[in-house]
Amino acid sequence: MLDKRMSAADIVAQIKDGMTIGIGGWGPRRKPMGLVRELLRSDVKDLTVVAYGGADVGMLCAAGKVKKLIFAFVSLDAIPLEPWFRKARENAEIEVLELDEGMFQWGLKAAAFGLPFLPTRIGLGTDLAELGGLKTVKSPYDDGETLIAMPALKLDVALLHANRSDWRGNIQLLGPDSYYDEWFAKAAAKTFISCEELVDKIEDHYEADVHANVIERCFISGVVHMQYGAHPTSMPPHYGWDMKAFKAYAAAAKDPGDWAAVADRFVGASEEAYLESIGGKEAVAGLPLPIF
Repeated sequence: MLDKRMSAADIVAQIKDGMTIGIGGWGPRRKPMGLVRELLRSDVKDLTVVAYGGADVGMLCAAGKVKKLIFAFVSLDAIPLEPWFRKARENAEIEVLELDEGMFQWGLKAAAFGLPFLPTRIGLGTDLAELGGLKTVKSPYDDGETLIAMPALKLDVALLHANRSDWRGNIQLLGPDSYYDEWFAKAAAKTFISCEELVDKIEDHYEADVHANVIERCFISGVVHMQYGAHPTSMPPHYGWDMKAFKAYAAAAKDPGDWAAVADRFVGASEEAYLESIGGKEAVAGLPLPIF
């Protein structure tokens, strides 16, 4: 069987200028931040980023790596509008396609199904369709209903963070919500996984988690072990988000908000250096899970 283990640098080496990349997770929850940081250390630029965004989007915008952003929101929850994304958008530094959360999901599913679009009522009567240049279609059936044709969000690469994976690419997404990671994976030509735990056989860990294997291994191109690789976002059930880190990150965006002056603080020269700078693995492991 194909051994899909690789390094974070190997993964980022497959991302080229101008590609469209999807980033899984949801706002400040289960983002592949270790892979995002590795991308930030690279020279890759002019990316189209597709995400239910959080600090992943904000950092990539701040670093000047984003040409276009396709998003449903960019938020840190307790900090409603991601501050570095806000600066980039207010300064017209990026092109944007803003979508309703459901339209966004529909675009991923259209790509996953190999369709050019999927019809939806979502967005009718709003400015989203006009601003986004979305077209409509008429139902061929007796109802004759006019619907928005949500175009497929085709991805060159998807980046996800999983709780557990084996070297074959069988993964498990634990916690109460897998978000839409399955559809990012299926919408992408290649999907790369960072994981909290890398094991020999995922079937040895099924037990009550048998239904957590929501993405077939045929959709996974590579796996890297990056324990605590979601920090500062949350990774249920392992650790919560680091709101202290988010607040420091947001404060650094205040005028003049020079990313070059603070990038090393939030990215680090390596993942090991980054984790050491925030107090080590013990500090991340001790972060309490948020209660909603």
